[in-house]
Amino acid sequence: MIKKIQSIYQTSIEKTEVMSGLAPLLLRLIIAPVMIIAGYNKLNLSKEGVGFFESLLADENVVAWFGNADWGLGLPFPDLLAFLAGWTEFLGGWLILLGLLTRLVSVPLMVTMFVAATQVHWHNGWFSVAPANPDTSAAQVFAWMGSDTAQKSLENSLEVAERLERIKSIVSKHGFPEYLYEKGNIVILNNGIEFAAIYFAMLLSLFFTGGGRFFSLDYWFARKASNDS
Repeated sequence: MIKKIQSIYQTSIEKTEVMSGLAPLLLRLIIAPVMIIAGYNKLNLSKEGVGFFESLLADENVVAWFGNADWGLGLPFPDLLAFLAGWTEFLGGWLILLGLLTRLVSVPLMVTMFVAATQVHWHNGWFSVAPANPDTSAAQVFAWMGSDTAQKSLENSLEVAERLERIKSIVSKHGFPEYLYEKGNIVILNNGIEFAAIYFAMLLSLFFTGGGRFFSLDYWFARKASNDS
């Protein structure tokens, strides 16, 4: 009985393998635009009235942020690192979108996400947006397991909720709540490592799976090379 169930399960998995490229495709469609626009905004590509070669360089404000230790990252060689980060994200994002050299380009993009997580967001904790309700916070799971850090996060959620209520009260009395809330509710930005870590995990998955069957240029180039050999 167990062998029969195992056989049915294995057969079902093998039949679904034909659509295994869907998961990498979805990952690529989610992360590629993020990388492209992040790189685009680090470079002078969007600036008007600059020469061709100058447009390829990193934006001076980004360079200053990379190099300044007081209010930025304090990294050495900020011009070079900002240039490399910008083009890695911009070109890498397009390659990920096309599913071309997916495994190769995932590596430098993972490096940029690791640097972003450790150098930019680490001191802010995990959450990008601070949870305002400890009952629905993901930290609750780790608090159940006895994590003191998670418990502090839940306590922080109560303080976040208090501040949000005060903001809403001020807006209700002195602002234009209908207009201000028209596009969505207000939140407190925590700017933690959450998004950088998620993007890193997505890129790591693409490193192992590649661009996927049918929906990537990698697949078709590899298939053509196999047929030609």
